[in-house]
Amino acid sequence: MTLDPNDLSIPELYGYLSTAVAPRPIAFASTIDAEGRVNLSPFSYFNVFSTVPPILVFSPIRRGRDGSSKDTLNNVLAVPEVVINIVSYPMVEQMSLTSTEYPAGVNEFEKGGFTPLASEVVRPPRVRESPVSFECTVDRVIPLGDGGGAGNLVVARVVRIHISDRVTDADGALDTRKLDLVARMGGNDYCYAGPDSLFEIPKPLRTLGMGIDRLPSHVRNSSVLTGNNLGRLGNLEGMPEEQLIEQVRSRPEVQRARRRGTQHLHQLAQSFLLEGRVAEALAMLL
Repeated sequence: MTLDPNDLSIPELYGYLSTAVAPRPIAFASTIDAEGRVNLSPFSYFNVFSTVPPILVFSPIRRGRDGSSKDTLNNVLAVPEVVINIVSYPMVEQMSLTSTEYPAGVNEFEKGGFTPLASEVVRPPRVRESPVSFECTVDRVIPLGDGGGAGNLVVARVVRIHISDRVTDADGALDTRKLDLVARMGGNDYCYAGPDSLFEIPKPLRTLGMGIDRLPSHVRNSSVLTGNNLGRLGNLEGMPEEQLIEQVRSRPEVQRARRRGTQHLHQLAQSFLLEGRVAEALAMLL
């Protein structure tokens, strides 16, 4: 199926975009209007875009039915400040409730049962229940259109960071597993970044992965090894040393797998990869 965005209705286009481009982090944004009334609303068109300066960007889109702007957009245009609160699993249902389109001036802190805490630099309050909150000044708002579904990039400069002690390790660094974050999917779906769903991939930043193209053809064309398996093998800096190759080949389970054929050897190598024994896995395949 190939689609032209111009042929789709706003709900159809939103559905394809928001379902395919996921999971998305959630900016739980607290703002105030010109009269000082507080608004709290979640946005999943959101991410971090710069470290120096520290910049977060989120995008309140105009309502599809009439092109009107949401209170958050109106507020940051009137008072260019925002607190972006990060959403963890224990607060996700309350957060979702605040996305209800209450009339302007309704305090979503009260509707969602959240506790406002005074910020240090900006006027909007932060959410006590959030594990991390970023006080931000708004550098600019960039409209991407003026009709229904059009986004508005709110470029927010971080001026204070508040971190709960419950989500840090002994060195004061954020602990991903303690953060217990959630992310937005399409429709009514969310995903949960809990400990059971997390996995690690060594990043080839300070090393130079040799690449999948350096692997033997029987490995590259394997019917057993997955793309992820090949990626992990290609992330090695080079081929194993001959001593390791001989050592691995001499193991009884490797010799049995080699006698039974390529598929069995690849299955054994895959089990080694799952255990993180990457160099040994490649050694048995050479």
